[in-house]
Parts: sequence; structure tokens; C-alpha cells
Amino acid sequence: MELIRLPRCPRLRFPAEVISYTIWLYFRFPLGLRMVEEMLAAQGILVSYKTVRHWALKFGQNFAKQIRRQLLAARDTWDLDEPAISVQAGSSDSGEPRINMGSR
Repeated sequence: MELIRLPRCPRLRFPAEVISYTIWLYFRFPLGLRMVEEMLAAQGILVSYKTVRHWALKFGQNFAKQIRRQLLAARDTWDLDEPAISVQAGSSDSGEPRINMGSR
């Protein structure tokens, strides 16, 4: 997991790593605000669901922009192997063409 870069906000009560992790959890997985709150509480971080919502509204756009940049920068290419099928017209016992499936 790559953390989100947050703008400097010295008035925030929680460290940037906690906020970044919270936003990542909320947007990466189909979780509700209260589920994110419970997951953080299980790790010893006490945050209300209202705070999670506030962070999502405040920093969510930055998160989305960074995800888009990372996806554009990756430029993964996918090579699909296509099977080669050759149909040979020839003599067979049933009179039907022979189909040979194999690599090119």
C-alpha cells in the first residue's frame, strides 16, 4: 500500500499516516464509515465515523488524483495469447475437415 501525500495541515489531531491509511481503507474497499471506524478501533486508533467522513470529503479528491496518476504512469500492457486454429481440407474417415489446434 502506498500512502497518500496529504497537504500540510498543522491543525490536524492525527498524524498524516493515520489519515492516509483511513482514506485508503475507505476508498479502496467497499466499506462503510462505521466499518472503517471499527477497523481502526481494532488497531487502537479511536476515530469517529464523522471524522472519517470529514477526511474523505476533505482529502478524497487528492487521493483520486494520485490514483489516476499512478495508473497512467504504470501503462501496463497485456499480451493475450491467441490459439491458432488451422482447418485442413483433406481426406478423413467421416469426410469432415480436420481441425488442428496448436501454437503458431
